[in-house]
This record gives sequence, structure tokens and C-alpha cells, in this order.
Amino acid sequence: MRQNETRRLRNRHVKTSIKTMVKKVREAAQEKNEAKAKEVLARVIPLVDKAASQGVIHWRNRSRKISRLTKLVNAMGAKN
Repeated sequence: MRQNETRRLRNRHVKTSIKTMVKKVREAAQEKNEAKAKEVLARVIPLVDKAASQGVIHWRNRSRKISRLTKLVNAMGAKN
């Protein structure tokens, strides 16, 4: 198997995992389930950090994702 094919498959798996976790945070926020949103956010941040360090996503993309999700979860706590 060619090296770029191996990397493409790894990158696709990592990106899909990130998208799924981000969706779970947003769904928990929409359901107004702050505890679940915080729990999933705590799992998604290291995943996004690792993806950026491996070069799967750009470091600014990492920062933007983490910032927006954190902002969303923190806003839930402010409304209560």
C-alpha cells in the first residue's frame, strides 16, 4: 500500500471521529444537557489537539473548533 493511501485512510478516520464528537457536543447543547456537553467537550479537545499535531487538520482549524465549542458550552452555563 502506498504511503499516501495509508495517510489518507488515517486522516479520514480522524476527521470523521472529530466531526462525530463535535456533532455530539452540539446535540447536547441543543438539548440543554450541560453535563453531557461538558463531558463530550472534554473528550473532543484532546482528539482535535492530536489531529492538529499529526498534521491531519491545520492548527488554526483546531483553535477555531475548540474555541467555538467551548464558547457554546460556557454560554449554556451562563443562561442557567
